[in-house]
Amino acid sequence: MPGWNYADIWETVAQQIPDATAQVHAGEHRTWSDFNRRANGVAQALLDRGVAEQDKVAQYLYNGTEYLESMFAAFKAGLVPINTNYRYADDELVYLWDNADATVVVFHGTFTDTIERIRERVPRVTTWLWVDDGSGPLPEWAIAYEDAAATPANGDVSAPWGRSGDQLLMLYTGGTTGMPKGVMWRQDDQIRSVVGSLWPDLQNAPAADLDMIRERVQGPGLVGMAACPLMHGTGMFTQLALLALGGSAVTMASRHLDIEELLDTIQREKVNQIAIVGDAFAKPIVSAMDAEPGRWDISSLVSITSSGVMWSQEVKNRLLEIHPGMMLLDAFSSSEALGMGSSISTAGNAASTAKFMLGPNAKVITDEGKEVQPGSEEIGRVAVGGFQPIGYYKDEAKTAATFIEFEGKRYSVPGDYAKVEADGSLTLLGRGSVCINTGGEKVFPEEVEEILKLHPAVADAVVVGVPDDKFGEAITAVVEAADGAEVREDDVIGFVKGKLSSYKAPKRVLTIDTIGRAPNAKVDYKRLKAYARESLGV
Repeated sequence: MPGWNYADIWETVAQQIPDATAQVHAGEHRTWSDFNRRANGVAQALLDRGVAEQDKVAQYLYNGTEYLESMFAAFKAGLVPINTNYRYADDELVYLWDNADATVVVFHGTFTDTIERIRERVPRVTTWLWVDDGSGPLPEWAIAYEDAAATPANGDVSAPWGRSGDQLLMLYTGGTTGMPKGVMWRQDDQIRSVVGSLWPDLQNAPAADLDMIRERVQGPGLVGMAACPLMHGTGMFTQLALLALGGSAVTMASRHLDIEELLDTIQREKVNQIAIVGDAFAKPIVSAMDAEPGRWDISSLVSITSSGVMWSQEVKNRLLEIHPGMMLLDAFSSSEALGMGSSISTAGNAASTAKFMLGPNAKVITDEGKEVQPGSEEIGRVAVGGFQPIGYYKDEAKTAATFIEFEGKRYSVPGDYAKVEADGSLTLLGRGSVCINTGGEKVFPEEVEEILKLHPAVADAVVVGVPDDKFGEAITAVVEAADGAEVREDDVIGFVKGKLSSYKAPKRVLTIDTIGRAPNAKVDYKRLKAYARESLGV
């Protein structure tokens, strides 16, 4: 069975509505015909460069039309798109592209200097596609993306090895040691899970049938906007589904959250759906609209989707007061486990924060291998069955630990602990118990702790997350000073920023007489987190 493939679906949509808008960036519109033609050019350029079946293509890009366009090209040529966190430092980028076996990198020009420093360390990458963002000239070792997009192609491009639903989409996500892991999704499974959640007939179709797309897409679909980065699953997956249903994907010019631009764009483009990351986005939206009531018309919004961090009830209530006609969807998912749960709020019915209803294929399983019963007060890990990834790239041990068999069915269990209340809702308790989720980014304490302990003034360190209005959780270091040393907060924070991405650096550094490790070197994170909260008064 060939299975669903994004290239086949999007090409069919382009045939159906060639003159409809597919992408909008900073007010510039591109049609489905443009989207398809330019992706054909990039796909042909990559094939001309000698790529092999399922070679990896890294998107080292801010939001913009080239992001989804280069993914489309990869799908056409039977290649695997790879998200790249543009916040990563040199060593993190080298690890990612080496681990992924990337052979192609599509990058914004502003990253040229970074790539210059590490290019010799990633010898597998033989093709660099430079996206001009006005930051400098084309480097001699790269190819202009616009030249690739203009490559002549004879109709829709397909590689000699063809396409299938078995070809991959790979999403890199943090691992338990902080090193990213490549979550391998068969396109057929990913499409049935993501697009199928909006269109059950596609999800349940016995085989891929493009006539279903032709019947469904008779005109332009919804207008959606990833307000969060496309490099993350929340932004990417929502737009993949939107395009598969004939919609258009809107992105903003600003590379940092600009609430005025976001609200201006919703009004100008009559956006129907936006994807955000919890209160870090929702609170500034509310603040701006309360400060200037009547300035923005957001009546076109049908829904706001959030995933990644908590979205507080207070903010949901205010959003629904501002625009009662929309729906707020709080999705409890991860890169390797879509559909663990959801929380839907409408006017007069805003769901409580951290209260999710289990997804139709989800269960909560104790560490002893029993299903948690509603109201039992037992704690377990949330597991989701149905369509799911085939595992982590080049990591059999992690795959075996995360993807388990329970009662004869395969489940993905990424490590989120929860209780099941008597009404069947979930109360989330956190991943693993120590992972910090700050502004939608996963930060694992061990990685930051190891850097902190390299500082000459630090004898030992533990990293915890404390509640924060803006980021959900703020990274906080609790450190034990080296003998005779003075721990200076600014100096320690700057030291970490010199070794890791800035978002992984602690916002505060607190000292303690002793970390108090047990004989097996483990620490009591709960105790130290309580110490941090008490010290900071949060």
